[in-house]
Amino acid sequence: MTQAGRQSSPRNGSGRNSSGRNEARGGTGRSNAGGFSGRGGSAGAGKRNFPQGEGRPFKASKPREAAPFDPDNPTSAGDYDRGQAARPAKPFRKPGSNKPGFGKAPGTPGALKPKAKPAKQYGSKAFGSERFGQNLGPIRKPGRNRGPRQEVPQSDLHDVDGVRLQKVMAQAGVASRRVCEEMILEGRVEVDGQVTTELGMRVDPTSAVIHVDGIRIQLDETLVYMVFNKPKGVVSTMEDPEGRPCISDFLKNNKNKGERLFHVGRLDVATEGLLLLTNDGELANRLTHPSYEVPKTYLVQVRGPFPQGVGAKLKNGVELEDGVAAVDSFRLVDSTPGHVLIEVVLHSGKNRIVRRMFDAVGFPVERLVRVKVGPIGLGDQRQGSIRNLGRQEVGHLLASVGL
Repeated sequence: MTQAGRQSSPRNGSGRNSSGRNEARGGTGRSNAGGFSGRGGSAGAGKRNFPQGEGRPFKASKPREAAPFDPDNPTSAGDYDRGQAARPAKPFRKPGSNKPGFGKAPGTPGALKPKAKPAKQYGSKAFGSERFGQNLGPIRKPGRNRGPRQEVPQSDLHDVDGVRLQKVMAQAGVASRRVCEEMILEGRVEVDGQVTTELGMRVDPTSAVIHVDGIRIQLDETLVYMVFNKPKGVVSTMEDPEGRPCISDFLKNNKNKGERLFHVGRLDVATEGLLLLTNDGELANRLTHPSYEVPKTYLVQVRGPFPQGVGAKLKNGVELEDGVAAVDSFRLVDSTPGHVLIEVVLHSGKNRIVRRMFDAVGFPVERLVRVKVGPIGLGDQRQGSIRNLGRQEVGHLLASVGL
């Protein structure tokens, strides 16, 4: 396009602003049949004009039909409005109503078993800061019957010259004093067998028996409780006249080496595992007394294969020279070519009872390890080592024999 043509072009600024040319072309600028006015036109330029009577005709929307309402099925109107056919409402069903036995009275044949209510959870836990004893489970009560509990007024438990209960609990390592006060108000604390909820109660630490969540609090700091992982070849005595290795040899580096300790029960020379040591004579007597039925867990290694039916025979009882003996539980732990590892639990404390029982069924013991006594277990404790029990472990141990 030549220079003259650019100047006369309608896109050129001078051409758009030239009133003479616009007037020559029709006055109001370019327009088309669609109703768009040109850029150089009048005040209405740039707007879209729809002439009346032209374009698509206006159609009014079709009125919606009134939805029929069924009083027996209120949801049918909404379905109709959405273009769906009216559907009958589904009857309400209770959860579990399709199970056999639903609706039968509890205790009748075929009735559903009631769901067990979960145990009440508390925000704070007694002895929650200790390393050991966090997974001991619920408190195991002794098997013997201690008779009905006698109600004693809380005023009779109050000792005017004593120490506040929450302070005694805090000094025993249960929790902070504020948390101990919350435990008392929640009814989790017993004094001499009676639940107390009074913050102002005072007790005598030397004579009061205090339980928190069923765990006995040991207030006598002179009492010692330890666990010894006895190796094979060690005699279960404090002193041996024949010079064989004994328990006192492993106490030489312990801070309680000068303390007079009892070993709770015995393990023969060839048996390994857990042996409790304490200077609490009452606890030692109760742990070994058959009436308290304290369970003891052993790992037994015998030659394999181990046929079926032998475990049931051990649970039913085998005849020994001093009477019939039976295990409380029997479980096959592991099996390797030529060897079988078995876990047995029994409460009898007779001499060499486990070895004699397996000899009676024709499977002599190759290796025997005691891994648990009552609530106390060995865990990953190194063989030949001695450790002090935590306060929570002591509390569980005392409560298991009614102390």
